[in-house]
Amino acid sequence: MESVPAVFAGAVFALFGGALMVWTGVRVSRAEPVAVGVGRITSAVLAGVAALVSLGLAAYCLTRP
Repeated sequence: MESVPAVFAGAVFALFGGALMVWTGVRVSRAEPVAVGVGRITSAVLAGVAALVSLGLAAYCLTRP
């Protein structure tokens, strides 16, 4: 059974990663920069990687014994 802090951390990581993934997708589909002052491709890739890392951490927190 998961501990309460692990479930809380997993939920936070999942919400952040999901929201960042949606934000990045919307910005890229509208051809707008994801971050100000950074190239469109660079910022989209870095935001996508950060979202995937966050979702991976969520999966780790929610599946560890």
